[in-house]
Amino acid sequence: MPWTRERQSNLQNQQMVDRILSSGQLTRTEYLHLTTAILSDYLVTDEERRQLNRIFDNIQTGHLKFAD
Repeated sequence: MPWTRERQSNLQNQQMVDRILSSGQLTRTEYLHLTTAILSDYLVTDEERRQLNRIFDNIQTGHLKFAD
């Protein structure tokens, strides 16, 4: 598979999601980035969408906190 900008972006999103879930915190910039990714519905796989939804669910339930 050729290495494209889209694939790099997906890898960066995955690394961000992993860090957020392991630390229990995210910045407002990360939140905006992930919101944009999921709302764009562009190049987001089903697995990535599940992980992003997991983050948003954890924010709503108070399991994730904003770190500013």
